[in-house]
Formats: sequence, structure tokens, C-alpha cells
Amino acid sequence: MISRDVISLAFGQQGSPYRLDPNTIRMKNGQIEGTILKTTSEKEKIKLPLVVTFLDSGSTRIQVDEEKRQKGDIELRHDSKVRKERYNEAAGWSLTGAGLQPQKLSKFDKGAKSTTVTWGSSNQFSVIITYAPFGIELFANDKKQVVLNERGFFNFEHWRPKVEKPVTEEGKDEDKKVEPLVPQEDESTWWEETFGGNTDTKPRGPESISMDISFPGFSHVYGLPEHAGPLSLKQTRGGESNYDQPYRFFNADVFEYELDNPMTLYGAIPFMQAHNKDFTVGVFWLNAAETWVDIVKTQQGTTMGLGGHTDTLTHWFSESGVMDIFVMLTQSPKELSQKYAELTGYTAMPQMFAIAYHQCRWNYVSDEDVKDVDRKFDKHNIPYDVIWLDLEYTDDKQYFVWDQDNFPDPIGMEKQLDEHERKLVIIIDPHIKNKAGYQIVEELKSKDLAVKNKDGNFFEGWCWPGSSHWIDCFNPAAREWWKSLFPYNKMKGVQSNVWIWNDMNEPSVFNGPEVSMPRDNVHYGNWEHRDVHNLNGMTFHNATHHALVSRAKGESVRPFVLTRSFFAGSQRLGAMWTGDNQASWPHLAASIPMVLNQGVAGFPFAGADVGGFFGNPSKELQTRWYQAGAFYPFFRAHAHIDTRRREPYLLGEPYTEIMAQAVRLRYSLLPSWYTAFREAATEGVPIVRAQYYVHPHDEAGFDIDDQFYIGSTGLLVKPVVTEGGESVDIYLADDETYFDYSTYKTYSGAGKRHSVTAPLDKIPLLMQGGNIFARKDRPRRSSGLMKFDPYTLVVVLGRDGRADGELYIDDGETYDFEHGGYIHRNFTFGNGSLKSQDVSSSVSTKDTKKKAVYLKTMDNVLVERIIIVNAPKSLEGKSEVKVTGQSSKSGGTASMSYHVAKDGNAAWAVIRNPAVKIGADWSIDLGVNTDAKGEL
Repeated sequence: MISRDVISLAFGQQGSPYRLDPNTIRMKNGQIEGTILKTTSEKEKIKLPLVVTFLDSGSTRIQVDEEKRQKGDIELRHDSKVRKERYNEAAGWSLTGAGLQPQKLSKFDKGAKSTTVTWGSSNQFSVIITYAPFGIELFANDKKQVVLNERGFFNFEHWRPKVEKPVTEEGKDEDKKVEPLVPQEDESTWWEETFGGNTDTKPRGPESISMDISFPGFSHVYGLPEHAGPLSLKQTRGGESNYDQPYRFFNADVFEYELDNPMTLYGAIPFMQAHNKDFTVGVFWLNAAETWVDIVKTQQGTTMGLGGHTDTLTHWFSESGVMDIFVMLTQSPKELSQKYAELTGYTAMPQMFAIAYHQCRWNYVSDEDVKDVDRKFDKHNIPYDVIWLDLEYTDDKQYFVWDQDNFPDPIGMEKQLDEHERKLVIIIDPHIKNKAGYQIVEELKSKDLAVKNKDGNFFEGWCWPGSSHWIDCFNPAAREWWKSLFPYNKMKGVQSNVWIWNDMNEPSVFNGPEVSMPRDNVHYGNWEHRDVHNLNGMTFHNATHHALVSRAKGESVRPFVLTRSFFAGSQRLGAMWTGDNQASWPHLAASIPMVLNQGVAGFPFAGADVGGFFGNPSKELQTRWYQAGAFYPFFRAHAHIDTRRREPYLLGEPYTEIMAQAVRLRYSLLPSWYTAFREAATEGVPIVRAQYYVHPHDEAGFDIDDQFYIGSTGLLVKPVVTEGGESVDIYLADDETYFDYSTYKTYSGAGKRHSVTAPLDKIPLLMQGGNIFARKDRPRRSSGLMKFDPYTLVVVLGRDGRADGELYIDDGETYDFEHGGYIHRNFTFGNGSLKSQDVSSSVSTKDTKKKAVYLKTMDNVLVERIIIVNAPKSLEGKSEVKVTGQSSKSGGTASMSYHVAKDGNAAWAVIRNPAVKIGADWSIDLGVNTDAKGEL
């Protein structure tokens, strides 16, 4: 890869070698096409086709390729049979097609030195494309937001034959040596490279690409998961508290990863948000090869500490592939999330069980062990929905084959779980044991569906089973074969409450370079592994997802598949977790910004191993981790095979009961969590939201990443992540009043930190005034047993005496919601009245029946309690409220009790058994006007 310093030095002395030929520019159907000419030191002009597309979504897509490679007009080394083109199929995996249509109302002005395009519903967007040196400036509302190639780091390593340099005798012609004007790059790794005993043959030679992308006026950038660092990304050129190397994307099996580090981890989403108080912009670098991102921040126009602004300068470079960049200009983080979701897809709507509590370890040793754990959760009144099996359930690490000694009756085990609507998840990885007589590997080889090595033979490496082959899920035939393995009549020992965990899919190869595949391995279509590495895990996740969807004819059940490796678009397939963390306080703290960043980058169904995978947590650490984990979108406890057993009932009191309370709190709030998942699935927004995301104009909160909001509920949580901690400081950005979730203690004061006491048995959780959220308060053994339980509505009145909120409900299991089978209510409180109104989208005539059927199943599901926090004093003494609308009882009234404010806690009121239907229109009139102006 070309050195950035060499590039910049060369440009400074000789000028940029890249210019856009104005004679080639043409505008057609919302696209500009042209040719960038790269002039080499030998005066050869390399043609790089450019396409700039102005999308209906308001985004801009910039694509650069290499003409000779497009035409196949190159020669490969080593008689290789790999593709001559640059890899151009990542879009087929990551993009959904939505939002990709060119904008038809573009205005085009071709000048002598640049071309300007203006578009948008009110011509709010514009782009200036400069010819020499080539560069692009993007504007929104006449303000420059993003600049490409501002610093001249654009580079496209074109194909060239390797020229063997003559060998000269040492010391000969010493007096004729001339130092080159520009420092010469070390070519020793351009044409082949040896690492860990493996030689990468590089049949196409050097082919890296790079572009510098500047964000003028932006001091904070976010995204770029997966890395174990802060939410607001650090600079990468050294200095105090900065990193000294770029953020790296090369999905890898990282053993006990380091914290606060730009090192590569298990997944890669090359999407960055830049945010200031006026705008939010995004860059999506669609490339699946190894990628690095450099970040530098500079102060501009500052005099004596006054005025000026900060620019964030980034530099992106990938090992191979085409250049495919999306730039999105918006005015808020939410709008940007929506535009990114239009491109790469929305979070898959999960089954309800998937967002409840999961119990896992490596490994439950037998089916009797699983059943015993199941019984003990019930004995200690701790709800859970899923128990997991790691590798040891298999016979000799052969997936799809049970260990008959330890798991002689898997169906009996699954039936016991099913009695309380619980599920089982089993691990299936992409490495297939290379063992004679093992049917799966025999079929894999006979059908020619495995990844090949550079010689065209099946690649053989080592993973958990020992010698293994890897299914090539880029191959459509391999995906169809994989699908054929999952039907119930073929996958022995499995019934409908069993789901799948895909691990090790980076891919992890124990004896490979960087614990992965050689880069010159070959996938379907004759693409090299180097081109598709970061996509590999997503293709396996995708294959398993679709296999589960089709495992029974006529079954319409949403699948659950957990993945460790991921890429942009993986959010459409299931959940992820942050990998092999450690049982330490710093790893607990780091999990919060890691999960938040997943949401920023469009993959919000995320969590971390509760308790830490490696090591044994103290009782305090495990307890605090359960309290934090109860607020991860994906809530799973997991542990290494060498750790002690740590099911929450084993710790003893007070720890067991405190952890049980955290789990029960998660179950109580499942209606609100499910509503937040619905928002993610329809609007692309995060499920847990960072401070800057909820308060985009408050600059003081832009680097806060240890507290977060749950969806649109107004619930604000800051878990305790330090040993011995008994309080936290929660920052409040707005002038709304906040209330402690349990005591209703009030906190107010915008732009201030407020101390919240948090002894071991307390989770620092506040409710923001002005919100209404739903919960279920009857404890059950699993979420499935809660399906028809009544609801509690919590109405948290704001300073103006008003509040609003939403609730989304469906069957939590099937795809009927796509055909009208759901309830979506909007709750509003104002002028002393609480109303429920339908906000369901209109459904087609053919779906009307399905909607009616679902509403009938929910006809007897009621609201059993309404809690009004910050209740007005005028309610004191009232004991009855008027109920109007669909109710299960006659009389039109419900009882109410009022509790006065005292000791810094807000007044509150409880309406009992209004008996209104959760899926119907209704109103409850308190008989007083609760508008602000002294009433509250």
C-alpha cells in the first residue's frame, strides 16, 4: 500500500497526477459520467471511469473504477485464474435497492474548471466537481459539508506488470548513483508477502485505493464499528489521549481484545457520521477488503482562543476493490439514520423471545444439565427465554450431529423448555470437519461448494474440529445446499423452538495468517478472498437466516440467528454481540459505547457477554453487569469453558435477588423495548440512543457515551461501571424535569450533571417528563407467557402538563405484522385527559381480514393500571375518573388514588382497573385541567 506521506510529498513537488478530463463529462438521468486521468511518472495516462449519482434520497454516490481492469486488459501473475476486474459485487450484498434511484430534477452547469450540480426538493443540495486536481465539494443549504480529495490523498494503484530490476555488483558505479526527487517506496511487499508461514501471491499486484474526506466545521465523528473505543472517534496520528495508528477493518478472531484501541475486531461497518449542532452528515465507504481510516482534527481561524472552528480530516484506504462512496447530507442524526437504512436495509423485526433474557455458557454438558438449569431458574423466580449450547453438544465437533452420550434425548430437553415457551439456541459455524464418513463434509466436497486455495483445490485449515473445510456462501448453490440441511425431517434432534448461533465466521482459521484465511484463497466467481474478506461473515449469516425461514413448508416464523462477524447490511439478518470480552470493570464500561456505536452504524440489535467471557467476575461485578445488560438490546450472559458456573441463582443473597430484579425489570419493560425495535425496523434509528443523538443541538453532550436513552420512551439510564460505585453523575441536556424510575425523585436543570445515588441494588434510571411508556407488571417465567397479560401505562407529565408516547404490539412470532396483524397506538395526555388513538398504517383490502383476526385475539387484553408521575395538585382528593370508549366494564368510571409530593419526590396518581382495551380508541378524563402555568 502506498505511503500517505510519500503521496502528499510527491503532490506537493510535482502536482496531483489525477485530473478529470472535461471532454468526457456528460450528464444523463441524474448521473455524471466522466474519466479521471492518472498521469504516471512514465507519462502514461491511466483511465479511471467516474460515475457520480445524485440520488432521490438526497445522497450522492461516487464510483471510480479502472478501465483496463474493467475490460480484462491485464495479465495475471503465476498463471492465476482469478478475476481480472476489481471486485464490484459488495453493493449486491449490502444495498437493498431502496433510495438508489437517481434524482431527476438535477441542475447541471459545466464550466471551464469545474462542474456544478444542484438538486433536492428545494435545491438545497449542490456539488462542485473540480477537474484539476480532481476533487468534489458537497454543500447543503449553501454551507460546505464534505470535501473529497481536499488534501490530495486520492490514489488508485493501477495495474502494471512487475518489472524485474537488474542485479548489480555491490559497490559498482557508486559515483553514478542519483538520489531520486521523491523518496521511493519499498516494493518488497507489492508483489508478494509472507506472513505467519503463508505466502500471499498477489496475482494482480498492488491495487489499493484511497481518498481523503474532510468534514469542515465538524469536531465529532462517530461510527466505524467494530472497535473497542469511545463513541466519539479519536484522532489517529498520536498525541495525548489519541491513537498512533488508523482504525482498521479486517474482521478477525481476536483473543482477549484490548480496550481503547483502533485494532480490528470481529465486524466491519465502514460508515461514519460527522455531527455538529446544525448538521449531521455521513460517509459510507462500500468496500469489503481490508480498510483503514485515519482521523485528524485541526483548528481553523482561531485567534487568541476566540472564534474559529474545528475540521475533521479523514483518510480512507482499502487493499483492493472499486471506490464506491456514499455521502449523505442531513440536518439530524435521525434523518441520517433513515437515509443510511434506505441504502443498506432496516433492522429485522425479531421475535419477542429474542429481546428477552438469554442464558449461555461454553458449555452446558448434557441434556440433563440443561433441564436442571431450566428448573432452577423457575425455583428462584428468575425469568428467562433462551438457553444456549456451545460446541460440546456435537459429536466430535460435527455440526448437525448430536453427542449421543451427553445429549441422548434432545427432543425431550426441547419439550421441557417448550412447556414454558422457552427456546434453545445451538452453535453452527462455517468450518466443516474434514472427516471421512461425515455426511456434511462429503456433500460439501462432492457438490464442490467449499472455498478453494490459490491452486484451485479445497482449502484446508484448522479450527475447533481440527482439519476443516469452509462452506463458500458466496456461491448460490452452496446457500441452497445449506438451506437443505435445516428442515425438521432432516436436522435430527431439533424442533421448532431451536434457533442458531453463527460464530467464528470472520472466518477464524487457527493456522492461517492473522488467524484467518489466506488472502489469495478463491471464492465463487473467482474472486480472491482479499476482495471479500469483510463480507465473508455476513454471507454465512445470510445463508443461515434464509435456511431457518424455509425449514418448514408453510411456516411463517421470524428466524433468530446471532452472528459474531458482520458487515453493512447484516442488520437485516439478526443480532450481533461484541465477542470475547473479559470479566473486568473496564470491559463492562467499554461495552456501552461499543453497543451505542453499533446503533449509530445501523446495526442496533447488539449486546456484550454479560459477566465477561474470559475470567471470573466478582459478585459485585457480575451484579452490576446484569444491571447494565438489562439495557442492552441483546441481553445474554455467556462465559468461557474454563470459568466457574455463574448462573445468577448460584451467587447467593443479596446478589441473586438483585440480579433477578434487573432481569424482571427487563421483562416488565418488554413492551417498550419491542416498540423501540419497531422504530428501528421501520425508521432505521438506534434502539439505545446516545446523548448527542437525542439532543443534537447540545454540544456539551457530544462526547458523552456512558449514559443513553431507550428508544423514544424518555427512559435515561447510566449503569454503574466502577467497583464500589454507589452513585453516578447523570448529565441532563434539556430543561425538562426528570424523575427517578422507582422513587419519582425530581431532577431538573439543563446543561448540568446531577448526582444519582446507586447502591448495589439500584440501577440509575430516570424518566424524562413529557413521555408515556408501557410495561407489564405481572412476573412470568418467560415472555411467551406474558403475551395476553394486561398493560400498565406510565404517564410522566412534562413541565407543560403534557405527555405522549407509542406502543407497538404484534404476535411476537410470525410475519403477520407485514399484512396488518398488529396494534400501533399513540397515547397523548393534555388538558387533563389521556387518549389512545390508532396510528396503524393503512392495509390493503386483502390484509384487512388478517388485521381483524389479530385484533380479535387481543380483544380481552386490557390496561390494568395507569400511573401518572408529576401529577397535578388539583387531583388531590379525587377518587374517580371518567372512562370513555371501549372498555370491558360498564359504569364509565375508574378509581384513582393520589400521593402528594414530599422529600423531593414528585406527586403521583394511580388509576386502577380502567379496563380499557389496549387495541381500541378510548379516553380517560381526570376532571381537571393539567396545563402548566403553576398547576404542576
